[in-house]
Amino acid sequence: MDKLIYLDNAATTQVHPLVVEEMLPYFTESYGNPSSVYQFAGTVKEAMEQARESLAAGIGARAREIYFTGGGSESDNWALIAIAERYQEKGKHIITTRIEHHAILHTCEYLEKRGFEVTYLDVDGQGFVNPEALEAAIRPDTILISVMAANNEIGTIQPLKQIGELAKAHGILFHTDAVQAFGHIPLNVDEMNIDLLSATAHKLNGPKGVGLLYVRKTVQLFSFIHGGAQERGKRAGTQNVPGIVGFAKAAELAWKQMDERMAYESRLRNHLIERVRKEIPDSSLNGSIDHRLPNNANFVFEGVDGTSLLILLEQKGICGSAGSACSSGSVDPSHVLLAIGVPKELARGSLRLTLSHQTEIEEIDYTVDVLKVVVERLRKKAGYRLSL
Repeated sequence: MDKLIYLDNAATTQVHPLVVEEMLPYFTESYGNPSSVYQFAGTVKEAMEQARESLAAGIGARAREIYFTGGGSESDNWALIAIAERYQEKGKHIITTRIEHHAILHTCEYLEKRGFEVTYLDVDGQGFVNPEALEAAIRPDTILISVMAANNEIGTIQPLKQIGELAKAHGILFHTDAVQAFGHIPLNVDEMNIDLLSATAHKLNGPKGVGLLYVRKTVQLFSFIHGGAQERGKRAGTQNVPGIVGFAKAAELAWKQMDERMAYESRLRNHLIERVRKEIPDSSLNGSIDHRLPNNANFVFEGVDGTSLLILLEQKGICGSAGSACSSGSVDPSHVLLAIGVPKELARGSLRLTLSHQTEIEEIDYTVDVLKVVVERLRKKAGYRLSL
């Protein structure tokens, strides 16, 4: 196949042409600073506030509960650090899971060095948190529970509503990293009892460099970046208006087409999974088959090195990933795969393929055909013998 086959949409996505069109005037025509007082800037601020209202409505929130950030990692850092600082007199205990994105895990490590205690919950073989284990981990000094909506590597969708109900019953704040889920599956902060939620634009055909943090109006939050009165005094710095407008447009398109996209992507994903499991021996699927993101498939191939696999796929015009794009420089096996019980040697042979509404079934079939040849080639080179 002559064209590029992009199957790494969990890393980032192509910006939708309508999103680009929506953003362009705020680079060249309506380029004023939204914090300025004159009318030229006022129209820019109005566009930004309309975007805020649109993004809030999509998750059942209020506009004043949305704070714009530079992306999902900043939102995660802000949520954890600001809550820890604000509520430390009540307690210094945080609960999270072993399969969170490093934006959560590394921030928890940062807080541990500053006297906070963190409980890292185990997950089962499909990546699910056990709500009973979560409840058992709650202590009188627990101030925050942070569990991602859907895993960025294996796509497992967590029981957010049940977790939110537990947190609410115990009077504990609940944060979810929804970077992979936002715009891909339905989310409602009130129905799910979510107090803080992180999201970013570039995972749903929006621009890079812009995200949001939803904060329930009853939650008291300290500033994270200092030096200005933007974002109601909580996050200093001139807002990225083109990015914010683009974020809102991308979300609008995603929500409008969500049912159709979910059905289409799920069909392609299931076709991919079925063919790989049937036609490539000694391969297995990571994560849940029933409760996973519609565009996510993650496999391990015994006797195969993941880095070599990606290189050979790239030579055939196929873009995939061995795990999180944020950890692509690491030689260590995925912490997510290790947490769900995949042996270290197997975890090194993982492949994440994440498709989009633009992916075609012919591209999936071509990818599987190439995979069959490439996996066999790598196994022969490694002297691997198939299990009986």
